[in-house]
Amino acid sequence: MKVEENQWVRLQFLSRVINKECQYLQETDQRLFTEPLTLLSIQQIEQDPVLAERLDAFVSRFGRLQDNLGDKLLPQLLAAMAEPIGTVMENLDRAEKLGWLESADTWIEIRKLRNQMVHEYIEDAAILISALQSGHAYVPVLTATAARLIAQIDKLAPPQ
Repeated sequence: MKVEENQWVRLQFLSRVINKECQYLQETDQRLFTEPLTLLSIQQIEQDPVLAERLDAFVSRFGRLQDNLGDKLLPQLLAAMAEPIGTVMENLDRAEKLGWLESADTWIEIRKLRNQMVHEYIEDAAILISALQSGHAYVPVLTATAARLIAQIDKLAPPQ
């Protein structure tokens, strides 16, 4: 399949960005979860600027990777492959059928979690811990999805 030059340039750019985002998220994930997060540690976040910065970095990087994969890369890749572009759910269902996503339903759960971490975590430490632990569990899902999408992009490389 021949991909238009402008599509190829955009896909290559998104691949580079997402590779970096995966690396940064995994590094932050490792630093944040070196020791178990407890209610007490979260309640004392105002006295622990290092933990506060790690937490903010994790939430930001998790959300950015999820956004870039689902909202930017996936539609671009579908378009490059002459697949129909639809609603977010239709795109996720198509990606699942193509083997790029393990589950569209899981992706929606990740999206809801992202929204919860971004918008609700400041108010309740118990919600924050639960969201962070769920986010930690989903990091491998995000990075594996990124790897599958990037592998598909690599298959579209124009002949040298």
